[in-house]
Amino acid sequence: MTQAPNDQDLIARPGSRLEITTPALVLDLDALEGNIAAMAAITKTQGIGLRPHAKTHKSVAIGKRQMDQGAVGLCCAKLAEAEALAAGGLDRLLLTSPVTGARRIARLLDLQPRCTELLAVVDDPGNLRDLGEAAAARGQSLDLLIDVDIGQHRTGVVGAESALALAETIAAHPQLTLRGLQGYAGHLQHIAGFEERRRASHAALQALAEVRDALEGAGHPCPIVTGGGTGSHAFDHEAGLLTDLQAGSYIVSDVQYGAVDLAGAEAAPFTAGLFVYSRVISASHADFVTIDAGSKTLSTDGPLPEVVFGAAAGSRYAISGDEFGQLTLAPCSAAPAVGDLIALQVPHCDTTINLFDFYHCVRGDALVALWPIEARGASN
Repeated sequence: MTQAPNDQDLIARPGSRLEITTPALVLDLDALEGNIAAMAAITKTQGIGLRPHAKTHKSVAIGKRQMDQGAVGLCCAKLAEAEALAAGGLDRLLLTSPVTGARRIARLLDLQPRCTELLAVVDDPGNLRDLGEAAAARGQSLDLLIDVDIGQHRTGVVGAESALALAETIAAHPQLTLRGLQGYAGHLQHIAGFEERRRASHAALQALAEVRDALEGAGHPCPIVTGGGTGSHAFDHEAGLLTDLQAGSYIVSDVQYGAVDLAGAEAAPFTAGLFVYSRVISASHADFVTIDAGSKTLSTDGPLPEVVFGAAAGSRYAISGDEFGQLTLAPCSAAPAVGDLIALQVPHCDTTINLFDFYHCVRGDALVALWPIEARGASN
């Protein structure tokens, strides 16, 4: 059972943002709300739906805010994520990874009656057979999308012929309904250059369009064609293919997306909103200090976090163990003292969020709420 969070006594106290017990995952609500509203406005202008990916935030509170701003549903990478969000009242969910194995398929069928809409993806004939047999045995129905590999080479059928075979199997099964296609080009979301990323995305979507056209030409309508992400959000609608966008990281951004030109000639659409707060715990050396944020606190699968405040510009972070980080100070800068607060922008938001049980939510100079990360660690 998750312990009650620290710092409940700080909520709504002026200046309490700087008193937070560290290490802590700090969420700026002004940035979060602005980013949610910005993406909702962008997709509305584009004439495309928004189905945000909850694998980023893993939070009922954030998912509800996205739905309140007009999202058509939420994506989940894992079945356990979907179960956690459904327990919090979110009931329009798409599982973007195949659900395999008898025990997980049983859980999928347990979840289905609790949802207004539950979509699952398939890319394998054997898995499709298992889903159909389990649904038939329980007298339930399942809505499915065919997952198409459009370049990431992780999941998805390769080509229209394989997709058509799955579509025909679904059409022949009374408990299964084909709702459309999924094609996610995750391999190109972090291409730094705007035009290079745009060309790559359009090429990937062309492959998805060919599958859609083949299925619809054979009498298998695809009312849903879902994909795309934060990195491609500005131009995926141009292909006239996707019905909705699966962006996730836009809600808070991170160092990885800070290196990507998301808007071309336009102003940057999203604001950094997620930080790890840490404190100096040792300052025995002239050129570096040790802080209480190590590999159990900051994701190590991307770039290094960036110092936001607490040390001079140019100071650099490095992992120094499970619980510790080393902050190499900028030349000729004043060293922070033991106990001083250091704020770091997270390097990769999805995997850093998964290390914490709670968001410390701040607005202005105050801690205003502590939100549980209900789907944290939901890996099955």
